[in-house]
Amino acid sequence: MKLDILAIVAHPDDVELSFGGTLLTHQKKGFSTGILDLTQGELGTRGTPEIRAQEADDAAKILKLSVRENLGLADGFFENNKENQLKVAEQIRRFRPRVVITNSIYDRHPDHTRGAQLVETACFIAGLKAVETKWEGERQEPFRPERLYFSIQSTAHEPDILVDISDVIDERRDAINAFKSQFYDPNSEEPETFISSKGFMTMLESRAREWGQRIGVEYAEGFKVKHFLGVKSLFDLI
Repeated sequence: MKLDILAIVAHPDDVELSFGGTLLTHQKKGFSTGILDLTQGELGTRGTPEIRAQEADDAAKILKLSVRENLGLADGFFENNKENQLKVAEQIRRFRPRVVITNSIYDRHPDHTRGAQLVETACFIAGLKAVETKWEGERQEPFRPERLYFSIQSTAHEPDILVDISDVIDERRDAINAFKSQFYDPNSEEPETFISSKGFMTMLESRAREWGQRIGVEYAEGFKVKHFLGVKSLFDLI
């Protein structure tokens, strides 16, 4: 299966909390989208891996993904090493996405920063002919995505790109709320976490509104890049 956009992130819910609206917007325009979660989020304070797996499936339906899979790396302990680079490169060659979106370049959660570094490395080595990988017993051809974008998560960064998500804001909220075990619940007896605090959802909503206001729309999501963005005409930006 070939995808237009493949999101590769550390935890189930990373996409929904940072750029689920962008996937929805492109899906509605006819682009194929998918998510590869690197871990099951098994070290999470709230919920269980089984609950989060079901929540991820529920969110995938809302996002209308073509595929969502989990690589099963160790939450909290996965490394940007050769073994994991090859595992991720294998999936990049399998799905051959034009665009890959990953975690934040730097974030309060070490897995996010490390996940971004792992995906960035894997995107590069996936394009090297001398690096051999196999899928279902067959040798894969080298492939490198055209673009790699970094999401913006808990730590505030100034975005390089803003994507209008105004038309899909309700579905974005639904996809986030699919991970109900992770967020604020006044009746829950589980310990409070950074993302389950009462003000967390307000922050997400306010950020999307602020970014939307910057480009003259109601809601937007932001991304960072490490490469120059080029256009053939200044009118491509209008």
